[in-house]
Amino acid sequence: MMSLTATELAWRDRLLESASRVARLACGCGILVMLVCGDAFPEALASSEEQEREQEQEQGIGEVGAATEEESADDERDEDQEQAEEPAYSDLLKGENGEWQREILRFEIEDGVDVVGASKTVEVGEDETLLDIAMRYAVGYEEIRLANPDIDIWLPGEGTKVVIPSQFLLPDVEREGIVINLAEMRLYYFPPGEDVVETFPVSIGRLDWSTPLGETEITELIEDPVWYPPRSIREQAAEQGEDMPRLVPPGPDNPLGEHAILLDIPGYLLHGTNRPWGIGMRATHGCIRLHPFDIDHLFGQIERGTRVKIINQPFKAGWSANGQLYMQAFPLIEEEEQQLDRQDKIAMAADAVARALGERRHRVRGELVRAVAAEQNGNLIKISRSGGDSPLNLEELTNHSRVGHIKKMPAR
Repeated sequence: MMSLTATELAWRDRLLESASRVARLACGCGILVMLVCGDAFPEALASSEEQEREQEQEQGIGEVGAATEEESADDERDEDQEQAEEPAYSDLLKGENGEWQREILRFEIEDGVDVVGASKTVEVGEDETLLDIAMRYAVGYEEIRLANPDIDIWLPGEGTKVVIPSQFLLPDVEREGIVINLAEMRLYYFPPGEDVVETFPVSIGRLDWSTPLGETEITELIEDPVWYPPRSIREQAAEQGEDMPRLVPPGPDNPLGEHAILLDIPGYLLHGTNRPWGIGMRATHGCIRLHPFDIDHLFGQIERGTRVKIINQPFKAGWSANGQLYMQAFPLIEEEEQQLDRQDKIAMAADAVARALGERRHRVRGELVRAVAAEQNGNLIKISRSGGDSPLNLEELTNHSRVGHIKKMPAR
């Protein structure tokens, strides 16, 4: 096992501190979106407008808008000063050409086939953490942790073999527009007119700041957004001993990153981040946060009116290309975990299997369904049973107490 130098330990501590700070201060629930374009923004707000804004902020409402020329100029000066002081965190995972070293997970899809992609194994490089590897291969924090439960996230050790969980079961929903599955903290994008899917890890609302479920659409796309933190977040920052300004211009200190995608749900949006190491965690105040590279890629493909579905499917079942039935389960969000017992989870898993089967007669290994429901580790598990077809007995499945042992097998 390798050891970190003093400098590396300092960077690790700063990354942890930054992730915590972003988790506390990033935008989210209750943001009021105000679209302000260029020189149409007044140089100074009237006193009545200031009072109105303060009243809104007392109610936990913030604002997101486009940067004015003056704000952009101030931001450039601040950014130049910060870059002179220290390297940006994001530069640590950029290549010599300054580009992100990151994959785009894009897969062709077929009618009746739900399994896409393939998991793979890579070796840890010198001084790499699991977060470095997760960022490079476009998987999230929880995904890489669940796939490698016995490997230290910070000190995996050079040469250690790491599983990249890049095989997915598409959610049980219409394949259109953007689909965000909160349970797996992953976004799926189905480009119009193409039989493909692109998928990205996301961060979602933390406990008490839950991301809402529902169907909506994109109403606006903003580059270099300005963030007006609500009073509630400024007061929260003050309690933490931090000074939160009333206006955060575009730049390295803006937790929205360089892109904001507004939804037709008041107060919620998709956005980038200035601290990408926390992607794939419950860390926001309700918004959907993406890696800067991912949202930049997505930003160039979508448009106003794109449909967005926010769902919560911790248990998924579906078919591989050769007609085998697979299942995948993710940990329940805390709110559900506190309310559901083991039998509830098995019933939810059985329901997912029943939906995937439809009218098909197909033998299913009930002990594996129960095991998947119990473990909820994100692994893709084949639950088909060889030897003829027979209907699934849901009552037997949900009432049986035996839990099988899972052996992970790749979908083929």
